[in-house]
Amino acid sequence: METNFLEIIRTRRSCRCYKPEQITDEQLNAVLEAGTYAPTSRGLQSPFIVAVQEEGLLKRLAKMNADVMGVTTNPYYDAPTYVLVFVPEDFANGVYDAALVLENMMLAAHALGLGSCWIHREREMFATAEGKELMKQWGLPDGLVGIGALSLGYPDGEPAPAKPRKEGYVRVIRADK
Repeated sequence: METNFLEIIRTRRSCRCYKPEQITDEQLNAVLEAGTYAPTSRGLQSPFIVAVQEEGLLKRLAKMNADVMGVTTNPYYDAPTYVLVFVPEDFANGVYDAALVLENMMLAAHALGLGSCWIHREREMFATAEGKELMKQWGLPDGLVGIGALSLGYPDGEPAPAKPRKEGYVRVIRADK
């Protein structure tokens, strides 16, 4: 595993092309564990994380997401694993908590040599009757909403270089010395 944390941050890119082989259980567990250590509001650990590797369900989820987009392509880029993140609908800080979980998992994936990409439209997918039925089948509590997901797998190709950082991105305000 890569140990230079700033280098991991600098070199992580969204992956949109995956090899078909499945990641190892050890890699998946490490990525999921990283998600569970994300900071959450008041330490409440509000998110729920669901990893999917079953082929029929991957296709079903891809179709649900594509239907929201109005496309026929796979919005998860044919990755062999999808990781979905849900939060309680009425929790004010849930979106922020879920975002931190997703970011932790993306960084862990990159450190392990995996590719990932943040995928949207899970809110719309799981607001449907079909989505609510899936959450019920997965044993999730009522009242959750989908926030985002990751496509996850071995990258098929090299990532693009980072774009230059924009001018004026950061400002430091200090008292006069």
